[in-house]
Amino acid sequence: MPLIALGLNHLTAPVTLREQVAFDADAASTALHELSVEPGVEEALILSTCNRTELYVCVKAGAEDVPQAWLSRHHRLTPGKLGEFLYRHDEDAAVRHMFRVATGLDSMVLGEPQILGQVKDAYQQARVAQTLRAPMDRLLQHTFAVAKRVRTDTRIGAHTVSVAFTAVRLAEQVFADLRQACVLLIGAGDTIELAARHLADKQVRRLIVANRTLENAQELASSHGGYAIALHDLPQHLAEADIVISSTASRTPVVTRTMVEKAITARRRKPVFMVDIAVPRDIEASVGELDDVFLYGIDDLKQVIDDNRRSREAAAREADAIIDLQVERYMAWRRALTLKNPALDMRQHAEAYRDEVLAKAQAMLARGKPADEALAFLANTLTNKLLHHPSARLREAALNGDMELLHAADRLYGRSDDEQGTGND
Repeated sequence: MPLIALGLNHLTAPVTLREQVAFDADAASTALHELSVEPGVEEALILSTCNRTELYVCVKAGAEDVPQAWLSRHHRLTPGKLGEFLYRHDEDAAVRHMFRVATGLDSMVLGEPQILGQVKDAYQQARVAQTLRAPMDRLLQHTFAVAKRVRTDTRIGAHTVSVAFTAVRLAEQVFADLRQACVLLIGAGDTIELAARHLADKQVRRLIVANRTLENAQELASSHGGYAIALHDLPQHLAEADIVISSTASRTPVVTRTMVEKAITARRRKPVFMVDIAVPRDIEASVGELDDVFLYGIDDLKQVIDDNRRSREAAAREADAIIDLQVERYMAWRRALTLKNPALDMRQHAEAYRDEVLAKAQAMLARGKPADEALAFLANTLTNKLLHHPSARLREAALNGDMELLHAADRLYGRSDDEQGTGND
């Protein structure tokens, strides 16, 4: 079964397209089921983050184009619209791609650690949906082991700059002293939590956390000296913020142009810096057209990130060397699944003979035959059955002078040269 990795990311597609093909947590489970029952699809996993949407699938031969057709159809996109933006990796290239994604080597922020947790979430989702079998389940387990080894054996994680940290660093370039700034965080997920930690380290003057679930906002805000508001109260507090960082899972914008226009008026045209690191976007794109608003999206962070990339490139080369080795090990295991296993065949034949002869011995006892007679029958008959075919092949090898087979038999039974009678006496 061919293994395929198909998707698009921050390098191949603009954010406008990435948000169209993103899967939120609620929709992914249903989508997984739909994909798994497509003709020819044997296994499926969906990885969807702010920077990528990828399908990992095992398909029957001839069904290699099914995943791409399904992706376009599922998102109601015009046939062919995705073609120029998609990448596809097959077999060992697909394995290598998954390893690189999980270790952060394919991320916008080289070596960022959050992606591994997202891959684990996708794995758990696929397990719950029962869309994985042994080959891909083994691949995911191998992926987690590779990611751990890369983190342990290289410096890819040293001084790693997350997207959240990059957003805060960009804010620092606009506001020389964050201790004078009021910051509004929208969302309460991992990215916003990381941003909150960085901002707390910078001792921002005021921290506000807005979230759809108020309890989650309160928990995050209390941990970093801020205060929480419900998402529907956002319009009343937006004018307070000098800096806005947003990352939610909403399918529609949570900050509209109208809201920002009113906030700017209330601020008396005092500028506001906004960073939208969500896909789909949380802040309406037209907000960037407003005077006194500096809006940055996920793709705008790339330049800041690139400045920090070079220090990790040497570690990335070491990580790639580890990955190349582990790709071959996984592919060797995968190839072994399709090979005939002589040891397994031999055991299965032996167990079949055992069951057959045991049944006959038990029948002898049931007919009143003495136990020692039944045991002798069992031992002699089983020995003869197990050795009949090997003995016949060895006699034939001896007659034909097939020394290779004879020596192989000696090695199989662990006999030494002296025991074979081939010593120099």
